[in-house]
This record gives sequence, C-alpha cells and structure tokens, in this order.
Amino acid sequence: MKSRYKYRIYPNHIQITKLNQLFGCCRYVWNQSLAYCNQLYVDGQKKPSYVDLTKEFITQAKKELVWLKEVASTPLQQSLKDLDQAYRNFFDSCTGKRKGIKVKPPKFKSRKTKQTARFVGANYKVCQDKIYLPKVGKIKIVWSRKLPAEPSSLTIIKDSANRYFASFVVEINPETLPKTDNSIGIDLGISTFATLSNADQINAPKPLKNNLKKLAKFQRKFPRTEPGSKPIRKT
Repeated sequence: MKSRYKYRIYPNHIQITKLNQLFGCCRYVWNQSLAYCNQLYVDGQKKPSYVDLTKEFITQAKKELVWLKEVASTPLQQSLKDLDQAYRNFFDSCTGKRKGIKVKPPKFKSRKTKQTARFVGANYKVCQDKIYLPKVGKIKIVWSRKLPAEPSSLTIIKDSANRYFASFVVEINPETLPKTDNSIGIDLGISTFATLSNADQINAPKPLKNNLKKLAKFQRKFPRTEPGSKPIRKT
C-alpha cells in the first residue's frame, strides 16, 4: 500500500526563485498542452498521446524557449503524465469504466493556486537534514517523522500562504489489527457531536466558542499596531 509523508522545507531566497521558475515552467507545459488538446477536440481530432505531447511541448519547445532548459526536465515530463492521467480518468468516467462521482475534464492551472512539481527515480537525493533537487540545490528539511522506506517520488508543494513542503510517496505494509467480537455504532448529531450505541455521548470541541474572548482581545489590539510591523503580523 502506498502512503504519503509530508514535511516542511525551508528554501533560501535563491532557491525560492528557482522553485518559482520550476513551478512556472510546469504550469506553462500543462496549460499549453491542455489548450492544444482542446483545440484538437474543437476540430474533431483525437487527443495526442503523452509521447507526442512531450515532443511538441518539451523537446521542441526547448529549442525556442531557453528558460525551459534552466529547470529540471523530470517535473515537466511528470506534468504531462498528470495531464494524460487526468484525461484518462475523465474519459473512463464518461464511458462508465470509472465508478463513483463523475470526473470533470482537466482545467488550466493558475499561479494564484497551489503549485507543485514532482521528481521521480534518481532525480533527487534525501540527505540527513536536506534534500537535493537538480538545478535547485540542497534545501533544508525538518523531519517530523522518519520515512519508513525508500520513497518512489517526491513532490515539492507551495501553498497559498507561500509555505513550501516536500511530499514523499512510500510503499508501506499496513498493520493488521486483531479481530474482535466487539462492535459499536456511531450516530453523528448537531447538539452532541456523536452518540454511541452503548449510550455514551461525545460533546463537540467548539474551538471558536471557547476562544471568543481571546479573539475579541486580538481584534481590539489589531488596529493599534503599526501597519507592516512584526507585531501586526504576529497578531
């Protein structure tokens, strides 16, 4: 079974610039390929294969766009593989091969949303307190827990709060719990968070209600702090 392990990373200013360039290149390859596929659909033609898209928007594009050569090629290829998989899921959902909720066609990516770039194989290295990415360098990482096995892929993530994370995919053996004859039913409610079949009740934590006084205190303090200062960011 595959599992994902996510850790916080802290790139420096130079590495942030290189990562943003990598995200932009991955986004460019995805959007250009998607626009090309949409135009072929309008013209009544079939969607090209992953190999054809790679030749058109990576191999050929690097001859005209020099900045595509400045980033690692593996994330660009993985971006097209993700697009190909998104189309496959959409087609399988339309034909009934994929069960469950209907899958929508792939959409264009925006720089304002979460940014990702995936590395696979030997295109990255895991060190003691850093990870090495080609054409980016060694980035500081905080190991909040130990990796159970050698990862098969690494995804660099930048969220909307400009935080950076490293997400590893690892093959694990799920722990099998011993069988028991005991079972219990759970009924979720509104006034009570959950009621168990043995008549036990679990109250909702209500974090907002418990912290309304603290919230009001910070709201009164916020207008009195200097704009752009460290205290206002902390508040």
